[in-house]
This record gives sequence, C-alpha cells and structure tokens, in this order.
Amino acid sequence: MKINNYKHPILFYSLSTVIPWILWIIAGYISHQKDSNMILASILGFIGLITPMIIAFWLISRDSNLKKDLTERFLNISKIKPIYLFLTFFLMLGSILLAQTISLLFGYSPQQFTITGHYTFTSGVFPVWFLLIMAPIFEELGWHTYGTDVLRNKFNLFKTSIIFALFWGIWHIPLSTINHYYQSNLVETGWIHSVNFLISIFPFVIIMNWLYYKSHRNIIVPIIFHITAGYFNEIFATHPDSKVIQTGLLLIFAIIIIFKEKDFFFKQKYVD
Repeated sequence: MKINNYKHPILFYSLSTVIPWILWIIAGYISHQKDSNMILASILGFIGLITPMIIAFWLISRDSNLKKDLTERFLNISKIKPIYLFLTFFLMLGSILLAQTISLLFGYSPQQFTITGHYTFTSGVFPVWFLLIMAPIFEELGWHTYGTDVLRNKFNLFKTSIIFALFWGIWHIPLSTINHYYQSNLVETGWIHSVNFLISIFPFVIIMNWLYYKSHRNIIVPIIFHITAGYFNEIFATHPDSKVIQTGLLLIFAIIIIFKEKDFFFKQKYVD
C-alpha cells in the first residue's frame, strides 16, 4: 500500500513542533514590547506556520513513490462520493448555524446571525482574510500530505486522529503569546473558551480525517474543510458560548460516525 511509504513520524513531528514553537515564542515576546516590531513578529509567525509544509515536502522529495502519490491525491476528485463533498463544504456552516439557533433557547441574541464584515482578531501585517484562507492551505499541505498518513501507517484511524489532535492542540499553544492573535484573544475571553478551543480540535480532527480517508486521501478535501471551519466561525456575530455548543454538536456527530463505522476507525490497516 502507498501509505506504507510514510515512515518518519518522529522526525516530522519533532521538527514541526520545535521550530514553530521557537519562532512563535520569539514573535510573542516581540509583539508585547512597547515599540513592537509587528512586521518581524508577523514574519516569524508566518514562517512557523509554513514549517510543517516545508518539512513534509522535504521528506516527500526524497522518495519518488511519495512524489507520485502526492500528485495523484490532488487529481482523484472524480472518485469522491457527492455526500463527502457536500459535508466538506457545508458541515461547519451547518454546525455554527445550528449552535447559534440552540443558543437562542438560552436567551442569547438573534443578532448572532448578522454577517459582521469584521473579524474577532488581527494577524499582524497580514490581512485576516488572507490567513483565514491561506493558513488552512499551508497547514494541510503539511498535515495531510505527510503528517496524517505517517501516523496512519502505524495506528488505526481513531488512534491516529486522537494522537494528531493532541499534537495539534499543543502546536497551537505558543500562538496565544502573540498579541491580538486569535489564540491570544481566546485567553482573554476566559478559560472556558480557551479550553473549548482545545477540546473542539478532537471532534474536528476525527471528522476531517474521516472525510479525508473516505475521499481516497484527496488533499483538497481537508483544505476546504479547514477553510470553512475558520471562515464560517468568523463571518457571523457569534457569541463565544455558541462555539461551546458547536463543539458539543461536532462531538455528537463524531461519536455517531465512529459507532456507525467501527471497522473504518478501528481496523489497523488502511485499504483504499
């Protein structure tokens, strides 16, 4: 199987953690100085963001089989069933709208459904819309070109997703040190919403990886799913508590697909 060619999890995840952490901690320190150089902080933040992609492409470039596999996984869209494409594009939109609807029952404002035209965070010198689109692309060109499959080569899909979700949560932590970034603003809203962000990663990763492997490892699928997660959670005037509800909804959906497809999640080997 092609997935057996992905063989260096420790190398990939070590470099993908240590390098961004160093860069982001430095960027965080710079961003809090009185005369902060946000251009430098933003550049350091951006380099940290693209580091996993660079490492993945470096590892892939060393193996002709991986290079061929990478190309094929961009071109196999015709093999994807329409239901998985539909969920890729609209599941995150549906989840945030349903979460906001449920919040109305607890007295939250219907103004949440307003499309605000502004964002809840800044991103240094980069426009927020740029990072909402490009950050998922750069991340998934690391996580789902190499990072996910190198775990799936050794573990079943459930363990792969849990391990990666744990790593991804840890990977994001230093971003909370960079002034006015999304994770930094989360910390200021309170511990509940910070913890919710970390917890939400687990059902999100389970669902994303389910779609990824159901779509024959097509890389465009997780990219689009990741973009919709960030974009639809930003365009509305969503109350932070509604995002807690959304996490609950995603968790329910993740549990349902796990129980409905136990073999798919718990069998050791992946077969395309």
